[in-house]
Amino acid sequence: MKALKHFLVRYKAWIMAALAPLGGVWAVFIIALIDASFFGIPLDPIIAYYVALNPRKLIAYAVMAALGSAIGSTVPYLIGYKGGEAVVVKKLGQERFARLHALSEKYGDMALIIPALMPPGFPFKAFELMAGVTEMRYLHFVLSIFVGRVLRFIILGLLIIAYGPEILHFLAESFAHHRGAFFAVVAVLVIIVVLLVRWVNAHSKRSAAEAAEAAQATGDVA
Repeated sequence: MKALKHFLVRYKAWIMAALAPLGGVWAVFIIALIDASFFGIPLDPIIAYYVALNPRKLIAYAVMAALGSAIGSTVPYLIGYKGGEAVVVKKLGQERFARLHALSEKYGDMALIIPALMPPGFPFKAFELMAGVTEMRYLHFVLSIFVGRVLRFIILGLLIIAYGPEILHFLAESFAHHRGAFFAVVAVLVIIVVLLVRWVNAHSKRSAAEAAEAAQATGDVA
């Protein structure tokens, strides 16, 4: 276990040194892309490192990391899409496949946004594979992951700014022992965001309709 931990620490240090000339924003994007596509790289400590160095770039780090994750997730999406149900059942098992398939069919985009908000250790790639199997529209797939990831990284960055990088260890321990509470909090956050978006859209449509009615009434009077 100690040897594995030592390897991961050295591997992360090597990646960061190799990408250092690109600057933090592009380094975060490339690491997120690699993490989502092929080889898992501990992304949260890297974001914590850069946010701690330059808190003013929190939004830039969050957006670029989310963008890298969304684009990189195309690989598992295509595996599920091209390989079909048989490939994913082989990877996940029939029971787990059936459960995830039901969630994807029932909740659509939300079945991907909520898992994208989850911290490391959550089996997110299983949901990406399932999105491919269910032939979720690719644009919806990318946008769902982007929304979930950008919210996750913004929340993480704010915690780093408020409490320092040490908060990562506390969050990992809390998630390991209180997963149900994490799911509940994330679900509430997603519901709030969805309601806000729907309210803004409804308000915009109502304003547009009122403006159209006013313009029509002005034309009739003229």
